[in-house]
Amino acid sequence: MQIQENVPLAPLTTLEVGGPARYFAEATTVDEVRAAIDFSRSRNLGLFVLGGGSNLVIADAGWPGMMLKVGILGIDHHHGTPVVFDVGAGEEWDAFVSSVVRHQCAGVECLSGIPGSVGGTPVQNVGAYGQEVSQTIVSLDALDLTTGEVKELFNEDCQFRYRTSIFNTRARGRYVILRVRYGLHYHGSPSIEYADLKKYFAGWTTTPTLAQTREAVRQIRASKAMLIVPGDEDCRSAGSFFKNPVLAPEQFEELAMRASARKLTIPSFPALEAQKKVSAAWLVEHSGFSKGFGYGPVGISRKHALAIVNRGGAKAEDIIALRDQIQERVEVIWDIHLEPEPVFVGF
Repeated sequence: MQIQENVPLAPLTTLEVGGPARYFAEATTVDEVRAAIDFSRSRNLGLFVLGGGSNLVIADAGWPGMMLKVGILGIDHHHGTPVVFDVGAGEEWDAFVSSVVRHQCAGVECLSGIPGSVGGTPVQNVGAYGQEVSQTIVSLDALDLTTGEVKELFNEDCQFRYRTSIFNTRARGRYVILRVRYGLHYHGSPSIEYADLKKYFAGWTTTPTLAQTREAVRQIRASKAMLIVPGDEDCRSAGSFFKNPVLAPEQFEELAMRASARKLTIPSFPALEAQKKVSAAWLVEHSGFSKGFGYGPVGISRKHALAIVNRGGAKAEDIIALRDQIQERVEVIWDIHLEPEPVFVGF
């Protein structure tokens, strides 16, 4: 394993902003992960684990410590009920989903087209189009930085919630995820619960296959610039920049009254028990930030109101300025604070 110095990080992220890492290493084995951690500790450096770079905003000053990319590969599967896929954290997520679908296993087909690596999926409980990885994760192996031991953490240990887990809340920075095991269903039916998918398959007289569902998801994501397409500046983003707010009933009622006063109807759907999940994209668009909004090198995707995009030459400070502007305006108009989805590094 080679430890490099002053490595540019912007090219390693989908948003393509940010400065360099003081030190950078890609570890392909557990021993190499340990060696990189020992190196950072011997120099009293901060440690950040880089996945696929799809959900990051890196500061213009970069990262002053060790940037560790976990490149552990390998996909094994064990037949049973469910079929368990044991996957290295460095595997590309969408390639893994493609492999699962080829094996005719259901459970992650609606998560097709999401950029990034397998190791990043448990951290934010990645979800889309009616599925979340927490529905399929059986367990994972993680290096505990407090003890130096590799632990197997089971689903319940991860405390998954909407876009959260212990890895981005109370145990942030404690673990390095090495492998993830997913329990999937052989010859299972695809999940066609999300409105966009129901619309896509409306009029079909046969049940879509897993492969057809995967292709539908990828086409829908492409229509919203949520599929990485080389040369498309609307894809130069960190994906959905804000989480959909989950509101208590009284909060939702107040929001509905504000919308009614403006002769608007809020699109919503049940999320958690006795709560409502509201479209962050709707809040953004009805706060004056329409698709295509922007100035200079930063703006909002022309295809999706939730994606802040780098139109070319943007700096992290430009991204942050637009984030702050959107949050402030939504809070003034709707009395809702939008929480960002990306991880902010070096700020």
